Amino acid sequence: MKTALSFDDVLLVPKYSDIDSRSNITLEQTVKNVGHISLPIISSPMDTVTESKMASAMYKLGGFGIIHRYNTIQQQAGLAREVIDQGGDCGAAIGINDDFLERAIALTNTGVGVICIDVAHGHHAKVRYALETLRNTLGTTVHIMAGNVATLQGFNDLADWGADSIRIGIGGGSICSTRIQTGHGMPTLQSVMDCAQTDRDALLIADGGIRTSGDIIKALAAGADFVMLGSLLAGTEETPGKCFQSTSGERRKVYRGMASPDAQHLWRKRVSSVEGISSSVPYRGPVEDTVKLLETGIRSGVSYTGALSIAEFRNKATMIRQTPAGQVESTTHIKGRR
Repeated sequence: MKTALSFDDVLLVPKYSDIDSRSNITLEQTVKNVGHISLPIISSPMDTVTESKMASAMYKLGGFGIIHRYNTIQQQAGLAREVIDQGGDCGAAIGINDDFLERAIALTNTGVGVICIDVAHGHHAKVRYALETLRNTLGTTVHIMAGNVATLQGFNDLADWGADSIRIGIGGGSICSTRIQTGHGMPTLQSVMDCAQTDRDALLIADGGIRTSGDIIKALAAGADFVMLGSLLAGTEETPGKCFQSTSGERRKVYRGMASPDAQHLWRKRVSSVEGISSSVPYRGPVEDTVKLLETGIRSGVSYTGALSIAEFRNKATMIRQTPAGQVESTTHIKGRR
């Protein structure tokens, strides 16, 4: 039986460095049909994470945002247009049923350059049909993102079917219950390490289970080109929805999985398979504060190997497995003293 490693199971070994300043490090990545993205962070297409405000903010901060698909075609295209009219860029999510092609055409006509096929289990015949249909209809000038997958075979198949970038991770999200409900999944780090063995050109996007900048660094070391974030951005000013006050007086915002009963009731008017939960998180202020803190951590992580770019970092990085005692030591663990 194979052992699968998660983020807490590993550490990166510090290497010799002669870097004078973290500001000398470039985190820029090149994305087909998009250009250069200066920060390897993508905001998740969830209805409590990314609409036009988040996508615009991510663009200004150097990252990228994918507008969720849980609205009408006209509403989603309108949100994308708001970003583009402000001089920004964004992607937009679609499904694999009914209106997926009509939605994709409307979005690309609006100026969206990244179409994201957004399903829980991406290694599926319907995803193949959607990818091949989109590629035949839209040609090669549109970047198509697809997922999610957990295996190298899934990654290679989506790449062969026409995906330019692929989301890797099943069941690892903080409000995802897929592994509980179905018994299926894979630790995201292990999935990234497996998919990084590909000989295809598609970009790897680590998606799920990422809680810290340290996890981002580990994902990049394992082979990811980007990370997709939901919970780390949840509760910020730019996320959809209003703040509410808890019984304790704390300001909070709703954060929910798109397969949660609440989300399904709202967008589908029915509940089918439940693979997520609804929750709330503390209000965290402008997303810039969160992203800047993550960026600082990423730059520090790259500098610990003596690298000046993500590509160099990946080549130099050495990953080790740590014991349960090492995991405890890796956290802040001061105890009260008398």
